[in-house]
Amino acid sequence: MHTRHFPTLSRRGFLAVAGGTVLGTLAGCGSATSPAPAPAGPPRRGGTLRVGVTGGGAADTLDPHTPTTNPDIARTINLYEPLLHRDHNYQLEMLVAQSLTASPDARTWTATLREGVRFQDGRPVTPADVVATFGRITNPKDPKSGAASLTTLAEVVAAGDRVVEFRLKESVAGFDDYLANYSLGIVPANFTVDAPIGTGPFRAHQFTASLQSTFLRNEHYWRPGEPYLDQLDLINFVEDDARINALLSSQVDAIDQVPVALIDVLRSDGRIRVLTSETGSWLPFTMRVDRPPFDDVRVRQAMRLLVDRQEMINQVFSGQGRLGNDLYGPFDPAYASELPQRSRNIAEAKRLLAEAGQPNLTVELVTAPIQAGAVEAAQVLQRQARDAGVTITLRRVDTTTFYGDNYLSWDFAQDFWYTRGYLPQVAVGSLPDSPYNETHWHDPEFLDLVARARSTVDPSARADLLKRAQRIEYDRGGYLLWGFMNQVDAYQFYVAGLQPDRTGIPLSGYQFREAWLGTNPV
Repeated sequence: MHTRHFPTLSRRGFLAVAGGTVLGTLAGCGSATSPAPAPAGPPRRGGTLRVGVTGGGAADTLDPHTPTTNPDIARTINLYEPLLHRDHNYQLEMLVAQSLTASPDARTWTATLREGVRFQDGRPVTPADVVATFGRITNPKDPKSGAASLTTLAEVVAAGDRVVEFRLKESVAGFDDYLANYSLGIVPANFTVDAPIGTGPFRAHQFTASLQSTFLRNEHYWRPGEPYLDQLDLINFVEDDARINALLSSQVDAIDQVPVALIDVLRSDGRIRVLTSETGSWLPFTMRVDRPPFDDVRVRQAMRLLVDRQEMINQVFSGQGRLGNDLYGPFDPAYASELPQRSRNIAEAKRLLAEAGQPNLTVELVTAPIQAGAVEAAQVLQRQARDAGVTITLRRVDTTTFYGDNYLSWDFAQDFWYTRGYLPQVAVGSLPDSPYNETHWHDPEFLDLVARARSTVDPSARADLLKRAQRIEYDRGGYLLWGFMNQVDAYQFYVAGLQPDRTGIPLSGYQFREAWLGTNPV
């Protein structure tokens, strides 16, 4: 698509909004105001929702199968749809597929497409489109981000007018969970990024990388009555100050990633609503297990013991989160909650470092504003580490640099992950061939357990294997996973239809098909 500027909010407008500090803008709001009335009655149709989204840059994309930043993900979710996804309660929900069933040995999974689903240009979705979509994702010459979850896929075959078979190389009991991924959106067989077409509630209208994208209602959308909005504008904001000021000055109608320290201040403004969601999202410190000093398991164990997790949650999330225990996937039925909660032990951390020959360890931590709280977490860890004689020097880069050529190569860094089940998370981040194996984790015992678990149909036996795999990560993994964050967003009083979402994806999972405007912004 051609790069064009937008009438809704120009770059000059961004700079004007960002000109004052957050504190200056808030000070101008005066004392607490009475809450404005929430929209009442059935959803209204029409209007434009302007959303301030964190991050983005020159690498912004409309490719459904390679989303990286928050703006990418927001575009993907509203333009495209996978066969199924995780709903607001983190339960599997069918989308383009009407049903998905497994053979008794879980080696063949059959998807029946939902009747009446059309692409945004009016064409019906066919099995051939699904086959082509997965061919694009798993193309060995150019695999997309979702390919890592599909390594057991042997072939995808059209097996009827509305039937597609996923034939696997081995039994995969939880294959439905692997398919419930926003980066597996179904596209036409002749799809090109220059003419992005999907089945989502909005169709692409204008797109300017690093700035803004505009979408219009998809008149062919399969859910009756949805979406309610005529237009959706997604506007990039790299800095917190600019994003919050844009909300307070009514330049936008909703924003994601509210700095938790400002929650109470925003709530004092009667026009603003704060949306809080308990999630399984995590903001880990990542230690490369294949390079010094973290190739020594004792150093990794020491780093996990020197952190005060509750203080981290209090200071970074203002209490808006839950303790982490160096394991991901807290909503997974097989989550190893029985393992002892790791707590701070400076004496043991010092002992381990001395034993490893690193009594005065100095390391560089690469940090960036990749998510609300990331830089603050690095600063808190830097201070906490001093108690164990560890010196952490911070190297702050911008988000584009962090996710640039050196991403996945940093010895000690951070990252951000949304809620996932355990095996889907392993597939994308904890296997030697995972696209985002940032810790360079390669443990033969762990790999064997994971491989056996994937092919084990019996839920109890599979859970036992997964708990054993988690014990290995708990003992010697490369993640310092100190907490799970609540997702905190904010919106104007006249915005309706947003609700808490456990996926960790902001603003009701970016599912703006459900949003509506009770009163047009002034």
